[in-house]
Amino acid sequence: MVKILNQKFNMENYFKVGEKRALSLGNRGPIKFNKDGSLHKEIMSSYAKNGFYIFENVYEKKELLDIEKDLFDILDRVPENKLSKLDKKGRPALSSNCKANNLYWSRPLGDPFGGTTLANGRHPVKMEEPKPEKGVPKEIIYLILGSLQFSEAYLRAYAHPLLLKIAECINGEDFVPFTDALFIKEPGLGASVAWHQDGTTHWNSPIWDQFCHGFNFMAQLYGSTAANGVWIVPGTHKLGKIDIKKLVSDAGTVKLPNAIPIICNAGDVAITNRQVLHGSFANTSPDWRVTVNFGFHKKSSVLNVKGGGLHAKPKTYDENHIKTRSRLIPYAINARKQKYVDETSYDYKPLNSSEYKWNSKAKDEIKDYNLLDMSI
Repeated sequence: MVKILNQKFNMENYFKVGEKRALSLGNRGPIKFNKDGSLHKEIMSSYAKNGFYIFENVYEKKELLDIEKDLFDILDRVPENKLSKLDKKGRPALSSNCKANNLYWSRPLGDPFGGTTLANGRHPVKMEEPKPEKGVPKEIIYLILGSLQFSEAYLRAYAHPLLLKIAECINGEDFVPFTDALFIKEPGLGASVAWHQDGTTHWNSPIWDQFCHGFNFMAQLYGSTAANGVWIVPGTHKLGKIDIKKLVSDAGTVKLPNAIPIICNAGDVAITNRQVLHGSFANTSPDWRVTVNFGFHKKSSVLNVKGGGLHAKPKTYDENHIKTRSRLIPYAINARKQKYVDETSYDYKPLNSSEYKWNSKAKDEIKDYNLLDMSI
């Protein structure tokens, strides 16, 4: 019992110190652009230095409520257990008719990837796995891939015009999609994600730079805290491939001393460089974290490149593949336009938006779209 209390105290103290450091970093604020339309120089400088930035108050309360409504519907439709094709009401479960493996399960407060060969072994060290309370489910869903096909609210959020403009500013107007996901960290249940870097293909490439593996937007439905949020080691996106095992061994703990948490309020969106070292701890807190996660690449980083096989089968991404996968962007733009008629839509120049109307036919067409995810 004393050992457990000491561990809890140490973790709470680590969270408190990390939050204080995170809030003092100064890398947060509203979305701003320079007069020429480029991302504001202060934001770009901070993002380039730290590997992440927090855009405040991006999504308004009304849109968050729409996302929450779809979240409840999704949670109501998940399989009764890992092997079931039916939900708890006996209906065909979410994703049961999909070819892609979209639902990821874990033991409560577990670390399903850490210290395994999963995902090409990019999570080499297992995080601490606290003991959950009695009576909890044997397994829980903590990650849903291909989420745009399951929620029109997520699809509309994906096409937020200011976020797509940021993608253009960082990756060029011919930017392309990476993948998207829904991270669910339930109170007292949510799994950890062990320390890792996301990039796979370009670490030893002549074109490597600090931006070549793209970035993710992390939109927060309820906000994120030190206890349930993602932690970042600032600046590590510029260091190349990191020996994570050695880093943890030298620290003597998975509570890396230079890491800080991404602290957000509801409606905030963090942008994170995929090369930055990051991870999250099991959610022993009383607070939910639900993150609508979606990323983008430079086209030059994926064209004629063979993917790493993490989010889809290894394949060389030619022009046709890129065009087919990228159609989710104009479909999302049109879906958002139908809902927010007074908002100025983003103009995605690589594809003619007028050819992509969001309707029931389009909804059928995008089924299993994430089998084409461009994982580099």
